[in-house]
Amino acid sequence: MFGQRNVDPSPGTHYRSERVSAVNGQYFFSTREGTLEGPYFTRIDAIHGIDAYIHRMQVSGALYARSNRF
Repeated sequence: MFGQRNVDPSPGTHYRSERVSAVNGQYFFSTREGTLEGPYFTRIDAIHGIDAYIHRMQVSGALYARSNRF
């Protein structure tokens, strides 16, 4: 999942940053869309949340594409 999406801007310099952050003892992760997802009780839960979020986005994208065919 390292490819460029159609909605991404043209290639440029990108800096990787940690997606998981802790705020007041709760964990959140940031998305490419600019949202902050959480809270999670542990860092591991947040990492699992990232996997679930990616899966949700892939499924919703496929459903959206499928709905536009009809």
